[in-house]
Amino acid sequence: MKKNINEWLNEYGESHQNPLNKKIHWICVPLITFTLLGLLYQINFSFSNGMYNINIAGLLIIFAIIFYFRLSKSLAIGMIFFTGICIIFIQKLEMIYSMENLLYLYIIIFVIAWIGQFIGHKIEGKKPSFFKDIQFLLIGPAWLLSFIYKKYNIKL
Repeated sequence: MKKNINEWLNEYGESHQNPLNKKIHWICVPLITFTLLGLLYQINFSFSNGMYNINIAGLLIIFAIIFYFRLSKSLAIGMIFFTGICIIFIQKLEMIYSMENLLYLYIIIFVIAWIGQFIGHKIEGKKPSFFKDIQFLLIGPAWLLSFIYKKYNIKL
């Protein structure tokens, strides 16, 4: 059975009821998304003597946006906007820092953010949703975005 966006968000929300866990997620989920994209942005494949360049972060974004579009066009647009901002910041950071320093920065922030997530779930007393279904890794950012949409009366 295929879940709709509300079913995904409600199921994700079941293990995110504690106010402190929610606050932790507002910090850690965007950081995890940003640093994952930053790490994957470092991996490129060139074809035809460099004429074509495929970036792994770009591939992940394409697959994620297809996933989101199947659930909600408006959330997909929001996620395009968010990931676009992430890529812009990643590109700006590449102009300032060396690849090696960025790699360390992304890894350190990624690990600390995941530790934060697990602390939040320890406080919550429930396992992270992605232990049940890996697709919940994509639902986390959409869940946060859904709160912004509700605040501004944007339909899912």
